[in-house]
Amino acid sequence: MILSRPEAIDLFPAVCRVVLLRLLVLCAAAGMVILNHVLVVVKSGIPNASFRKEVTIVKYIVILGDGMADYPILELDGRTPLEEAHTPCIDSLAEWGVLGLVKTIPDDLPAGSDVANLSVLGYDPHLFYSGRSPFEAASMGIDLQDEDIVFRVNLITLTEEKNYRDKTILDHSAGEISTEEGKALIELINQELGRDGFTFYPGLSYRHLLVWNGGPDTWDLTPPHDILGRVIGDFLPKGEYSEVFLDIMQRSGGLLQNHPLNRRREDQGLYPANSIWIWGEGKKPSLQSFPEKYGVRGSVISEVDLIKGLGICAGLESINVPGATGDFHTNYRGLATAALQCLQQENDFVFVHIEAPDECSHRNELSKKVRSIELIDREVVEVIVNALNQEKKVYSILFLPDHATPLSVRTHTRDAVPFLIFRSHEKRNFVGRGYSEKSALETDLMIPDGHRLMDYFLEKVPFSTIPVSVPTHVD
Repeated sequence: MILSRPEAIDLFPAVCRVVLLRLLVLCAAAGMVILNHVLVVVKSGIPNASFRKEVTIVKYIVILGDGMADYPILELDGRTPLEEAHTPCIDSLAEWGVLGLVKTIPDDLPAGSDVANLSVLGYDPHLFYSGRSPFEAASMGIDLQDEDIVFRVNLITLTEEKNYRDKTILDHSAGEISTEEGKALIELINQELGRDGFTFYPGLSYRHLLVWNGGPDTWDLTPPHDILGRVIGDFLPKGEYSEVFLDIMQRSGGLLQNHPLNRRREDQGLYPANSIWIWGEGKKPSLQSFPEKYGVRGSVISEVDLIKGLGICAGLESINVPGATGDFHTNYRGLATAALQCLQQENDFVFVHIEAPDECSHRNELSKKVRSIELIDREVVEVIVNALNQEKKVYSILFLPDHATPLSVRTHTRDAVPFLIFRSHEKRNFVGRGYSEKSALETDLMIPDGHRLMDYFLEKVPFSTIPVSVPTHVD
C-alpha cells in the first residue's frame, strides 16, 4: 500500500514527526541558499565553473584608487564621484567582468589604508596588522629593531590661538608641502627635539617618521585627517607617556612658526607647516612572503611610503616613478608605464596604488576627486589594457578602492567598496553596466572577509570556497 504524506507521518511517534518536519524545513532553507547563490553568481558575473576553460594566466594587475568610494552627493544630483566621472574603459571592463562589494576593513580595526591594503593584498589584518608606520619605515630604509616603536609624524597647519589646545587643524598636509621643504623642517625638528634613541626621519611631502627605541606601545593617538576643521584639545595624545608627545608638539610650533620657509609659503598664499602631529604607532611587522604565499613574482608601484613599505615587507619589489607625487598632480601615465615595464620582465603580478582620490577627499575637493578618477581611467587603466591587448597577453585586472573616503566626512570609513575583476579569457556581457557603488550593490554579491578576494583573483581557490553574503540595500 502506498501512503500519502500525512498518513505516512501519522505512523511515526511524536518525536520522529518533529525530527522529520525539522529536516523538511532545513532542506527548504538549503534550497533557498542555493538559489540565492545562483542568483548572485548570475548578477555579479562570476563564471560558471563547469564551463570555464583551463587557461594559464600570464599577468595579474591590481589597480587601486585610494579612497575612490563615496556617498551620494547633493551637488551631483545624488550621484557619487564614481558615478559622475566619465570612465569609459573601466565601465567597459565592468560590462565584461565580475562586479561586487568587498569589506576590506573589519569593524574592530582602524579605518586606515594600512588595514585596507593588507586585506587587498590577501593578508588577514587580524593576524598581520601591527600599525602603519613600520611599513613606511621599510620603504624609507629604516632598519627597525624588535624593541622599536615607530610613529607617523605629519607636518600640519594649525590656527594661531595662543593656547595650543585651543587651536584648530586647518590642513593635515600643510598645504601639500613639498618634499624638499618637509625635509628641511623635519631635520630642524630632529636637531632641536630629537635625542639618543628618539629620532625623527624625513619622508615625502608632509609624511615623516619618529622612531622611539624601547618606547611604550600603549597609546591613544588620533590621525590628523580625521579631525580637519576641529579644535585639537580633545584629540591630543593620550597614554602613559602622552606628556612627552604633547611637549614635543607644542615646542615644534615655536620652532616652525617663524621659520623663513614658512614665511615664504605664507607670502605665496600657501599654508605654513606650523606644527607636527604624532600618530599611527606600530612595531616591526612580520608578513609571509607574497611570492611564497601565491607563487607569483611581483612589484608594487605607489607614490606613498605606506604602500611601498607594505610591498617590501611582503617580498614585492618597490618601483619608484618620477613625478609620482601622491596628490592630484601625480604622474598617472608614468605609473601605468612602470606597471607595463614590470610585466614585460619576469613579473606576473603588479600592484598599482594611486593616492589622488583620497587626498582630494581629505581636502574636500569634489571636482578634483571626480577628475582624478577620470585620469585614472584614461591615463592608467586604458593605457594598461590597450598595451596588453596589443601584445595579445592573457591577463586579469582587479580594480577597486582600498576604502571609502566620503567627501562629507573627509576621512576613511569601513564601508564595503566596489570591486571589479576582468579576465581577458572569461567574458560575460552586462550591457550598460558601469562601475560604481550602486552597480556593485545591485549584484547582491559581497565578500565580508576582504583578504579572501586575492585568493580568488589569483585563481588559487574557486569562488565557491569564498564566504559571501548579500549586502544590505538602503533605499
